[in-house]
Amino acid sequence: MKAVHFGAGNIGRGFVGLILHEAGYEVVFADVNAELIDALAASSSYEVHAVGENASTTTVTGYRALNSASDEDAVVAEIATAEIVTTAVGPNILKFVAPVIARALEARDEALPGLVVMACENAINATDALHGHIEERLGAESPALAKAVFANTAVDRIVPNQAPGAGLDVTVEDFFEWAIESGPFGDSVPSIPDAHFVPDLAPYIERKLFTVNTGHATTAYHGWLEGATTLADALAVPQVFAEVKAVLAETKALLVAKHEFDPAVQEAYLEKNLVRFANPYLTDTPERVGRQPLRKISRHERFIGPAAELAERGLPTDALLRAVAAALRFDAPADPQSAELAGLLDTLSAEEFADQVCGIEPSHPLFGDLVGAIRSVDGSSS
Repeated sequence: MKAVHFGAGNIGRGFVGLILHEAGYEVVFADVNAELIDALAASSSYEVHAVGENASTTTVTGYRALNSASDEDAVVAEIATAEIVTTAVGPNILKFVAPVIARALEARDEALPGLVVMACENAINATDALHGHIEERLGAESPALAKAVFANTAVDRIVPNQAPGAGLDVTVEDFFEWAIESGPFGDSVPSIPDAHFVPDLAPYIERKLFTVNTGHATTAYHGWLEGATTLADALAVPQVFAEVKAVLAETKALLVAKHEFDPAVQEAYLEKNLVRFANPYLTDTPERVGRQPLRKISRHERFIGPAAELAERGLPTDALLRAVAAALRFDAPADPQSAELAGLLDTLSAEEFADQVCGIEPSHPLFGDLVGAIRSVDGSSS
């Protein structure tokens, strides 16, 4: 069995590629980073160090590596005969991966089983987006589209910045979850023992986004304001811990109301994630986790998304809006969006910022409270 994986970075090697390797697939990594691909191609193994309560080390072998920029034909040939193709490249890069997969589908023998295509990105329904880009390339009526099975996934594993000199080895947290929608496969679900297949993926995606991503970013922004150097240090500050717990209580209320999660089950999931964020073996920083604040405060992201739905239900949003205000104070010099954010706060009124940046219109029930949160930040226009 063979799987081609786009994205040979830390998540690709330490999460998706690892799980596919453990499932018995020969993994072919494809990436445009020549230095990284050359290092992988010249190596015979790398190690994944899972840290936490259930620490372990896994040695990954039997992989190959191809430069998808300079050797696209070879990548196309590999996908054309593979069982699975996955991505961990970032949602905005899927449009560049799509033409390569489209070419491979055209070249694929019709007698082969359908190629399983899964975008393992930190975004809702990323595989649907990838499918759309491939369809644009091939045309909606192309018979090549029938040679693939597209399935959305939800992925969850904290992979921090790596220590200098780590080489190809990757340090990750010991917890992970890979949920895959089962519907597209019918009775032919792929063999990936460490993933679990579910009939409806939407609740799992939102549970992860509004618990893990919302909580992680809340820890980063409040921790930044407190001068914390790591996420674990941030959660050790009582005020930060209280803010994160309050945010997750609000998102829990939404998830229970919207998806009918058992409140006790969601509370256990919430508490598990507080332990994950405080993992002392993960030296993640508020600066790394908080980067790209404009994206994180956009309409359908981890703060405004749940806050809008809570407001529509008449439920509290106070903690989420305090987290938004903290995000507006994030000013990491190495993050270009921080400077862009500061410029928008200086030039736009609070009402304009809520509408144009956060995507909340004046008629929305969240608008007034969001405007108040924006006004609470020094530098915003009146």
